[in-house]
Amino acid sequence: MGFPLVAVDSLVKRYGTFLAVDGISFSFPEGSVFGLLGPNGAGKSTTIKILATLSLPNRGTATVGGHDVVRQAAAVRELIGYVPQAISVDGALTGLENLKTMAKLTNVPRSVRRSRIDDVLDLLDLGEAAHRQASTYSGGLIRRLEIGQAILHRPRLLILDEPTVGLDPVARRKVWDHLTALRREHELGLLLTTHYMEEAEVLCDTIAIMNRGTIVAQGTLQDLRTQAHHPDASLDDLFTHFAGAKEGSPEPGSWKEARRARRTARRLG
Repeated sequence: MGFPLVAVDSLVKRYGTFLAVDGISFSFPEGSVFGLLGPNGAGKSTTIKILATLSLPNRGTATVGGHDVVRQAAAVRELIGYVPQAISVDGALTGLENLKTMAKLTNVPRSVRRSRIDDVLDLLDLGEAAHRQASTYSGGLIRRLEIGQAILHRPRLLILDEPTVGLDPVARRKVWDHLTALRREHELGLLLTTHYMEEAEVLCDTIAIMNRGTIVAQGTLQDLRTQAHHPDASLDDLFTHFAGAKEGSPEPGSWKEARRARRTARRLG
């Protein structure tokens, strides 16, 4: 059977006395779409940062393509593309210049850089905008350019942290149409977080719902319905069932997270 594309086992991450990730475990195979869902402050972004080798766990293990994210971080980085919540393109550069810069940074061989960039421009429908400054792009175009940057080195896993936050419904649909085409053409595995439940319900093969650092439910949509004893429930209903705040408990999230989300939404809007 070989290694799963991603395998997380008993992962723990603390920030001082705050337990951000509390012993979570999950895995998924090559070419699949895995949704990591949860309210703000649930630990999703922390988990993603560990998988992207941007943060070290305190305990537990995580592997990508069989490579440990701590001991073999360089090998993991070759296998992943990462699209963070914050905008990651240079607005002063054109789309083409952004792609050229990223191709160099991710060590795409000089002999194939131009063809890889042309493929990305074609696949993500960025050709007409390629010679314009990224600062003139709409939110949807910015996200598509960021995705293009993340796949230039042909990763096996694309990590997407709230990829459609702040986009209107038309732009969101275009982004996901392109991601679906990417997955089909390159057999790319996707790990995503999103607050749009209808998006996750349609796109994800398997889902894990996090709340306060733990995974409270995971499996296919049908698995989640079975666990909740609601055979016809929507993912929105299931999310509320598993991750809804209890009466009298504080709402999840923080000032910093709310400010970051709203800033990103304004810049993409």
